[in-house]
Amino acid sequence: MVEERDFKDFMADVCTPVAVVTAMADGLPHGTTVGSLASLSLRPPMVTVALDQHSRLLPKILRSERFGVNLLGARQADVAGLFASSAADRFDRADWWPDDGLPRLRQAPGWLVCELQRHVPGGDHLLLLGLVSRVSGTRGAAPLVYGRRTFGTHSAAAPTHTRSLTDHITAFAR
Repeated sequence: MVEERDFKDFMADVCTPVAVVTAMADGLPHGTTVGSLASLSLRPPMVTVALDQHSRLLPKILRSERFGVNLLGARQADVAGLFASSAADRFDRADWWPDDGLPRLRQAPGWLVCELQRHVPGGDHLLLLGLVSRVSGTRGAAPLVYGRRTFGTHSAAAPTHTRSLTDHITAFAR
């Protein structure tokens, strides 16, 4: 049997993108921070997002069958923290506007509008499969990622010098 702590420690070393998933219900915005955004399909364009089965956002998405994905940028750890909290006034403290009937965060560099196609139980979470109906955002913005229990961003790995076959033969011949 896998110990929960061992699994959590292993998964802490897996970097994930950070996004705020949003929905509108009864004319009010709702949202939460997720680290479970993943591409599912190119044809048609689909993503997956996992929400805890006790999430307050989940019934709102299931009812409306739509959700927005605000992909956060490297300088938005404070936004991720705000929407990860249980504060009731999250949208009062965030710069947002309704875009295609969904709450969109003004400073988020990436935005998806998704139609809920299906949801699948997965342990204590529900996996949402969303058909992407719209994409917008700036390319090249540094993404916010979460790994080793902290926020950061992606950077290129240090270049490595690869030696040609000729270089190996020359070195061996010496």
